[in-house]
Amino acid sequence: MNARDDSKGGTVRAGYVRPLDIRNGRIDMGHGAGGRAASQLIEEIFLAAFDNPFLRQGNDGASLAIPQGARLVMATDAHVISPLFFPGGDIGALSVHGTVNDVAMMGATPLWLSASFILEEGFPLADLKRIVQSMAAAAREAGVAVVTGDTKVVEQGKGDGVFISTTGVGVVPHGIDVSGAHARPGDVILLSGTVGDHGVAVLSQRESLEFETTIVSDTAALNGLVADMLAACPALRTLRDPTRGGVATTLNEIARQSGVGMLLDEAAIPVKPEVDAACELLGLDPLYVANEGKLLAIVPADQADSVLAAMRAHPRGADAARIGVVTEDPHHFVQMNTRFGGRRVVDWLSGEQLPRIC
Repeated sequence: MNARDDSKGGTVRAGYVRPLDIRNGRIDMGHGAGGRAASQLIEEIFLAAFDNPFLRQGNDGASLAIPQGARLVMATDAHVISPLFFPGGDIGALSVHGTVNDVAMMGATPLWLSASFILEEGFPLADLKRIVQSMAAAAREAGVAVVTGDTKVVEQGKGDGVFISTTGVGVVPHGIDVSGAHARPGDVILLSGTVGDHGVAVLSQRESLEFETTIVSDTAALNGLVADMLAACPALRTLRDPTRGGVATTLNEIARQSGVGMLLDEAAIPVKPEVDAACELLGLDPLYVANEGKLLAIVPADQADSVLAAMRAHPRGADAARIGVVTEDPHHFVQMNTRFGGRRVVDWLSGEQLPRIC
């Protein structure tokens, strides 16, 4: 082993590079310059967390083998949430869950992710490591691999700590055809659980609001739940995760895409009491608040019971409920029978109810 003497009389190994100071270190412009500092950041934080054979190839992209006869699905999402850490999750886990769920909502099995990071100069290395490790844990739990990525650094004041963009690729099994355009009059609308958890959790952290009970984000990967639902009903029509704009906006999107109307039952829509109380206090409607671990499904009426049973048998669907039916309506309205015996239109979200929520 080659060595040299340093100025204090000690010995330094040839090629030695001082490890990153995770506890006290911060991102600087050199980490985005493509040189030794950038390489060290990638190796000690990103590769250490995401290690897999595709990344170890060391190429600018990943060479992926496609199953014969498979149909590919690809989805991409950008994550700019504030704050970066919130009850029940953080931007790292959220960036995995969001894209995994987008792929799964097409009826596909998610397999691979790419991840792009925009880091602000001065961002603590300890926070970056925590975010990346959270991403890695979320990816392992979802059964996907982060196979390629990129990192850029912007000057202090020109970012917001970290932004993450992820792209996912998955394969659709033979015979599965899930689309927002497939809803038909008479179909049943199913919801996998309580609504509004994520949006209220993020808002409470952002505004330092204190409630009697801690409200936790529902952020989670739903591909396992989707697989069980498709096993119970391969003819499942539509899947969608109600993120920004919540359940109300998502159902309006499906109604327009399919050329149908919808009729909901307000009493059947599950909302946690603490979320309902927080929304009432803040003047929010839970139907418009973002979710990151829930899905909407539209299924033929004669198979609704079997799909609902499959959902309730899965941990991510334990609180699943039948919340309405698809109707024939040339105006494509989403309407709701209220708890008080009336009926109202559930319109699209107008404006921006909660900014920077995902």
